[in-house]
Formats: sequence, C-alpha cells, structure tokens
Amino acid sequence: MRLDHPRIEPLSREHWDEDVLHIVDPNGDRDDADIFNIFKTLAHYPKLMKRWTVFANHVLMKSSLSPRDREIAILRIGWLCRSEYEWTQHVRIGKNEAKMTDEDIAAVAEGPTSEHWNDIESALVLAVDELHRDAMISDDTWQKLGSAYNRKQMMDLVAAVGGYTLVSMMLNSFGVQLDDSLEPYEGFPQE
Repeated sequence: MRLDHPRIEPLSREHWDEDVLHIVDPNGDRDDADIFNIFKTLAHYPKLMKRWTVFANHVLMKSSLSPRDREIAILRIGWLCRSEYEWTQHVRIGKNEAKMTDEDIAAVAEGPTSEHWNDIESALVLAVDELHRDAMISDDTWQKLGSAYNRKQMMDLVAAVGGYTLVSMMLNSFGVQLDDSLEPYEGFPQE
C-alpha cells in the first residue's frame, strides 16, 4: 500500500529553519543528498521533529536492548506495518550495525515460527506481533522474555515497537519515498 508519491514533499535545506538545521545538521557539514527523506519531510514541522527526535534517539541509540534484538523488533514492526521505507532503512542498519545476516532478515519477515530463531528470539518476534495485534504482550510471552531480559529491556522493547509503529504510520501516511541511496527490498509486500 506504499504511495508512489509524497503527500508531503521533502523540504530542501534552503527552506529549513534554525531548529531543523540544529537537529539535522548541527555542524553544517552535511550535503542535502545525505539527509534522509524522513527528516526532510518532518522539517515542515520543526516542533514535532524536535520532540520526536529525543525519543527516537533513545530507542535507536540508548536502548538497553542489544543492537541485534532492537533491530529484530524494529524490522518486524516495519514489516507488519507494511512500511517499506522503515524496513529498507533498518535492513541496512541491521546489517551494518547489528551484524544481521540475510537469513536473519528473511526470518524477521517469516515471523516467530521461523526455525531460524532460538527460543528467546522467537519470543521477541512474537512479542512484536502481539503488540501490533493486541497492543499488549501476553503473559506467556512476557514470562519467556523475562527469563532473558531485565525490566529496562522489557520497557525498551515496548517503547521500540510503539515508537516505530508511530514512525511507520508517519512514513506511510506522508508518502515518504525511499532515499536515492536505498534499493527496494525484493519481496516486500505492497498490499
């Protein structure tokens, strides 16, 4: 259900206000082509961008989850929300920063029953599915994850799934297009 055009056109750097410049390019040394379309789109609303960025930075860079577990959760919710932009960005991040393999990525798309996962990873993917479907992790899944995760990790998992559900909704609704540097993921569902 990806839009083939933006509903909100990305805003080029010459139209950014000081708040956006400070958030996106605080040193003034980034080329416009290196700025992701999500930021160029949110540049239309600097107050929203400023407040959203604080939470997004926690989820992406300060989470108590391991980079691998964080990316499994983000990729799964991106898949479930049919957010091709989110999925494609986080395939790149997962491979580059969390050392995920093509097999890991395929298993995320397959879901919690993939034979690729160990018991905790399967529970992690199932927790994302439950949050998406029920807005809550079931007691059974909570107990399974609780055998490996501490309280902060459990909280960060819910925050990551909730945060990236919001991001997926914005990307899908605003029609944010893939950045030129990103190749579409073959097999990503379009409906």
